[in-house]
Amino acid sequence: MTDPDDRGPEERPGRATPVRDVPPPDAPAPDVARTPRPWIERIGLAAIATVLALMFGGVAASAWVGGEPFLAVMGGIGCLMTAWVGGLTLFRG
Repeated sequence: MTDPDDRGPEERPGRATPVRDVPPPDAPAPDVARTPRPWIERIGLAAIATVLALMFGGVAASAWVGGEPFLAVMGGIGCLMTAWVGGLTLFRG
C-alpha cells in the first residue's frame, strides 16, 4: 500500500496546487539568440528534402498519367512544399 503523501500535488484531494510563474499572454517574447545550423547539417537536411520532393513529384506524375487528378495535385503540392522547406533549411539555416 502506498502512502497518500507520496502522490503529486495534482493528485492530493483538498490541497491547493502550486502557482506556476507563467508570463501573461500579452507579454513580449524573450529575445533568444539563434545560432545557425552547421553547414553539414544543412546540406544533409536539404538532401533528405530533395529525395522526398522527388518522391512526391513521382507520385504526382504517375497519378496524373493514371487519371487521378486529385492525387496528382496533392502530390504536386507535397513536392513544392518539401522543396520549399528544404531550400529554407539550406539557405536560411
